[in-house]
Amino acid sequence: MSAAEILRFALRGVAANRLRSSLTVLGVLIGVASVILLVGVGTASQREVEASIEALGTNTLTVTAAGSQGAQVRFTDLTPEIAAGLESSALAPDVASVSPVATTTATAVWDGAEYEVGSVVGSDEDYLEAANFAVAEGTGITASDVEAGAHVAVIGSTVADELFGRADPVGERVSLDGAVFTVVGVLEEQSTSSGFGDDNDLVVAPLSAVQRTLTGYAALSQILVQSTGPDTVDAAEAEASAVLDGLMRVSSGETAPYSITNAAELLETQADTAETFTLLLGAVAGISLLVGGIGITNIMMVSATERTREIGIRKALGAPRRAILTQFLVEATALSLLGGGLGVGLAYLASAATIAGYETVIVPGTVLLALGVSVGIGLFFGGYPASRAAKLRPIDALRYE
Repeated sequence: MSAAEILRFALRGVAANRLRSSLTVLGVLIGVASVILLVGVGTASQREVEASIEALGTNTLTVTAAGSQGAQVRFTDLTPEIAAGLESSALAPDVASVSPVATTTATAVWDGAEYEVGSVVGSDEDYLEAANFAVAEGTGITASDVEAGAHVAVIGSTVADELFGRADPVGERVSLDGAVFTVVGVLEEQSTSSGFGDDNDLVVAPLSAVQRTLTGYAALSQILVQSTGPDTVDAAEAEASAVLDGLMRVSSGETAPYSITNAAELLETQADTAETFTLLLGAVAGISLLVGGIGITNIMMVSATERTREIGIRKALGAPRRAILTQFLVEATALSLLGGGLGVGLAYLASAATIAGYETVIVPGTVLLALGVSVGIGLFFGGYPASRAAKLRPIDALRYE
């Protein structure tokens, strides 16, 4: 038999059992679409985490106070004096800038419009660069603003949209919980979220002004340390730790009352976690493909049983075992390939929707892998029924009722 004849017989066998074939195709379709979409969601999550951490700046260190965790740990507040001591220390040559940070929330009011700002940050002139913010309109906070404790503020794009709409915010006076600040700049919109809220929902003002009017002279929320470059982050961390130990009087062997977060290390850790999450999603979705493969086995077993007499007649007329085997393998492969193709189409259509809060990222490699696996499933799970059909003796097949 020619290849064209084998293909024709195979397609005729698929079409003869439309309901069972459709159910088999549906199983493979769901499996392939699930793999592509779930891996796409995991990939989107992974990219968002990476972008969020990179947005912090990979040469940034964050110092936070550690609470009491036992007899050896004593709580020490972070203060502007400690930040100033770190910045001026000659023992930290790889530290480019140190920004004390105090944060709170406040209700912003302008011309009758009112908005609850997610984060009001009090810091210095180096904060915006260290936190990887850029000014889109107006100016940032200057050293003279910080020194004078001026009531000036730079606002994020969300605050600008909510309060001012289409109006130009620069130069306008905004009330923050009753304290009036003049807007001197608007930040460029951040395209990613840190995972803790909207990065554009913030107001940045001089530290002393924020402490005087909003937070009081309480402890700092954190100290933001910027190294001289991405290649000096580890050195800057070690130097900052040594200086802080001295400033906070940490004895040898005593647990430090602070912690330092390295953005580069955090990026690597989060990326590994997100990659594992993506693999787990892919494994879960792969179960659907396995179920589809079992369905193919059942369909081909039933098909071979129903066509036993046909197989006997064909073998009696001289059809070789190879032709019978190839026909059933082609049928199984056609079902899995059709289901895989439809699954890819469904995945592309569904990717336009947001899943679990993420926009699905279709990974070409995943599409090719899912299609390849679907074809492989057809060959693997269709192999046994095909082999069984090909091994039938003509006399036994013709006697089958």
